Amino acid sequence: MTDDQTQQLPATTPSQGAAAAAAGARQDTRLDNYVDRYADRTHSMRASAVRALFSVANRPEVVSLAGGMPNITDLPLGVVAESLSNLILTNGPQAMQYGSGQGEPMIREAITEVMALEGIHAHPDDVVVTCGSQQALDLVTRIFCNPGDVVIVEAPSYVGALTTFRSYEVEVVHVAMDDDGIQPDALEQAVASVRARGKEPKFLYTIPNYNNPSGITQPWARREQLVDLAHRLDLLIVEDNPYGLLSLDAEPIPAIRSIEDERVLYLGSFSKTFAPGFRVGWVLAPHAVREKITLAQEAATLCPPVFSQFAIAAYLRDHDWKQQIVTFKDMYRARRDAMLAALTEYMPEGTTWTEPAGGFFVWVTLPDGLDSQAMLPRAVTARVAYTPGTAFYADGFGSGHMRLSFCYPTPANIREGVRRLAEVMRRELDLQRTFGIRTTARHGIDPGPAPDVN
Repeated sequence: MTDDQTQQLPATTPSQGAAAAAAGARQDTRLDNYVDRYADRTHSMRASAVRALFSVANRPEVVSLAGGMPNITDLPLGVVAESLSNLILTNGPQAMQYGSGQGEPMIREAITEVMALEGIHAHPDDVVVTCGSQQALDLVTRIFCNPGDVVIVEAPSYVGALTTFRSYEVEVVHVAMDDDGIQPDALEQAVASVRARGKEPKFLYTIPNYNNPSGITQPWARREQLVDLAHRLDLLIVEDNPYGLLSLDAEPIPAIRSIEDERVLYLGSFSKTFAPGFRVGWVLAPHAVREKITLAQEAATLCPPVFSQFAIAAYLRDHDWKQQIVTFKDMYRARRDAMLAALTEYMPEGTTWTEPAGGFFVWVTLPDGLDSQAMLPRAVTARVAYTPGTAFYADGFGSGHMRLSFCYPTPANIREGVRRLAEVMRRELDLQRTFGIRTTARHGIDPGPAPDVN
């Protein structure tokens, strides 16, 4: 603190200090003079573990396997530039004006065509456009959850969702996954446990396609089981599906929303299949819920970005966007295959990983005793970055895992990054053997009768 800053602090006499202490007032020096003015919910706000890595991971000498940034180098920028130019010349005044809180009709119609590729038959009136699917999740949480309410979340789960739930002071109850996604028995037990405490789960949050971070995909039979459970348990499902069209080995599995209309809220996004900078996502919801989401949207932003909606609608109208998705899939498949081959070649014994059929991520389980959170500084020193597994749990577990992203680096850089990471892991294992050091890594959710919660 500078001398000037010191002089700005209110002076207190010994008697004033004693009186303040007796009254319970803070006596420490603090940098934030507004701390006593913030709402209680701000106390639970924390920086995203992924965002915190960006300043380090973006150094040119570091191979970043951490972030989930889409690779849009294969996007036809000439086509996009021409489309945007025509948009400004023909519809500029309308595209740069305020719009509807629900979203513009032409983009909502286009969204229904996109969802039809995954078996969803929807009307444009039931779509609300949002600033990316992240805002969609925020709005859904806002209209359903009070502080202290419970949401049930697969484990591991998307760090951005956990951040949103935390910001609304929501209690997260994790449910274990197997190779087919959420375990139905574990879900039923979690609901019973919550209700035994006198609470009611507001919804189940799931990413059924190429889960972020695990890469696991729920097969059709498991999706049917979840819908049956939702009916039997009177449970609402929030289906988050940003990666659904990026199936790398087969046709996409129909969405959960294709099975059930009334108990499923569907979140989608153009960030992974077009470009994230336009920030256009959506919610497909039953009519009554849609009305509440629209009101919440209007309170938050008045209207979602109109220019972005016009731009994407023009791109979808004038360009072969389905073939562009095929181009993206070919590019991501090469990167996925490079990562899986490098893991097979370089990883030390005892390491296992998922083999995703699409999306952006591989979930790595470390050899017994390694801690991904503790190991990260040594990895960055070795010029490779990843995301520790603890970022994807609300209960502090996950240190025995890490998420590796294959979407952005080139295949050559992926291979080199995995090689560097494997060397770091071998050094950690050597230290354990030499000095008898053993880290207690927490691999998953608490196996006790009731899940740990925040």
